[in-house]
Amino acid sequence: MSDGDRQPAAESEPDEESWFQRLRGADDGPLLFLRELLLSLSIVAAIGLVLFAATGVWPPMVAVESGSMEPNINQYDLIVVSEPGRFAPAEANEQGLVMADTSDTGYGSFNEPGSVIVYDYPGRVGSPIIHRVRFRVEAGENWFDRTSPDAVDAESCAELRNCPAPHAGYITKGDNNRRYDQANGVAPVVKSEWVNGVARFRIPYLGRLRLALLGTGYTSGYGGQITTSGGGTFGSAAGSSLSSVAG
Repeated sequence: MSDGDRQPAAESEPDEESWFQRLRGADDGPLLFLRELLLSLSIVAAIGLVLFAATGVWPPMVAVESGSMEPNINQYDLIVVSEPGRFAPAEANEQGLVMADTSDTGYGSFNEPGSVIVYDYPGRVGSPIIHRVRFRVEAGENWFDRTSPDAVDAESCAELRNCPAPHAGYITKGDNNRRYDQANGVAPVVKSEWVNGVARFRIPYLGRLRLALLGTGYTSGYGGQITTSGGGTFGSAAGSSLSSVAG
């Protein structure tokens, strides 16, 4: 076949861009919005995974709804929480907690002595509580003589709720509350296994955004109630968890 008889080669059509290529190269319109949304969610997820690896609890942050821990922890603060035992100071007990009323070590958290814990107990209706550990009692102990007179409305153990102690555990109190949780009916003596986290530091006001997105309102009362910042459960890496929490 002579050169004059040859047919011209068909022009090749350019390869069609894939969906991912169009998403990556978008500079306006819905694809740009979707790309920025996915990027933001990826960053948030990455930060959450890093915090989970460091703290051992999920979600690693809780939003505070009430003012029972003011002025040290305020309503609408976002609190970073770790599994009990992680980052424990040398002064802590075997569970990683420091007692506020019985420790002379000088250790403090959130401007006062002692560890601030997140706890719940079986049968409780409502959200977990974030309060400070005051001291530990043993089963059957008459702990009236160890109390601060301002923190009870009783003249003896017989007049004091949860005295003698029905079991070993912790006496707790909100920094802004007058009485112990165990004296005013907020909670029984807190067993070790009911402690699900230790508060480490706070981010002021950021919890308000989370609460607004959930439509969760302020709940009055003695309990320092919290809402988890990443879903409906709060628990440790070991598998213990609380029920859905809200203020």
